[in-house]
Amino acid sequence: MGRWNSAAALALLSLWMAPPALADKIDDVVKAGQVRCGVMLDFPPAGFRGQGNEPDGFDVQTCKDIAQALGVKSVVVETSSSDRVPALVANRIDVLIASTSPTLERAKTVAFTVPYTAYTNVILTRVDGGIKSFDDLKGRSVGGVTGTTTEAVMLAGLQGWGQGRDKYTGYGTEIDSYVALSQGKVDGLVVSNTVGSVLGQTPQFKNLAVIGNAPGAADLCAIAVNKRDGELLRWLNLFLWQQTRSGRYAELYKKYFGLGTPPALTADGTY
Repeated sequence: MGRWNSAAALALLSLWMAPPALADKIDDVVKAGQVRCGVMLDFPPAGFRGQGNEPDGFDVQTCKDIAQALGVKSVVVETSSSDRVPALVANRIDVLIASTSPTLERAKTVAFTVPYTAYTNVILTRVDGGIKSFDDLKGRSVGGVTGTTTEAVMLAGLQGWGQGRDKYTGYGTEIDSYVALSQGKVDGLVVSNTVGSVLGQTPQFKNLAVIGNAPGAADLCAIAVNKRDGELLRWLNLFLWQQTRSGRYAELYKKYFGLGTPPALTADGTY
């Protein structure tokens, strides 16, 4: 057998050392004919069940717009707050559109797009609770949804007041926290401004009211994908740019949040 020349040897070595090819998630979605979107359906008006118990809301419609742009069917997978990231990691969904804040801790596990919506955090309490400001919650029983940025705001407040977590109760879902507040199990929650306004119009929670802003800046939320889905991430960033540029973002914001000019999807001092 003749000796290999150096070029052949290098070519073989490069093939042996090359990383395995990864499937493109966009191709997988198109081939499947559907995009599975993880959405919280207990977080109106971003996600809820409307007429005929069908999923509706800002996040649901964003999923439908993504599906239309990809030429596939949208499939909404109801995902609780605490199960948002696990559902994505376990490949039960393709994209997470669930008003998720892109924290550094979450970014160790999933990849985030640029912001697609924004919220202001407010204090939700009972009408007869005697709470007039965030500081009025000092010494009172408070709650939140485990693993959320609104929970972090409340826990920071407890720390600032020199209190431990004995006055705090974490809940697994948004609806559980609303029910607990309505029933007097806790005296206050930190929620988004849009959720607070919707709950006040819901018969089940007519005893709840927003009494002012919570500490902190606006909460910019992003869509998330699996860390290995880089091509899908880049496509979604372009999609979101088109949503804003075309006016679709403003249209959906007005339709579902019932507010005027939508908030900016940038933070002061940065892009």
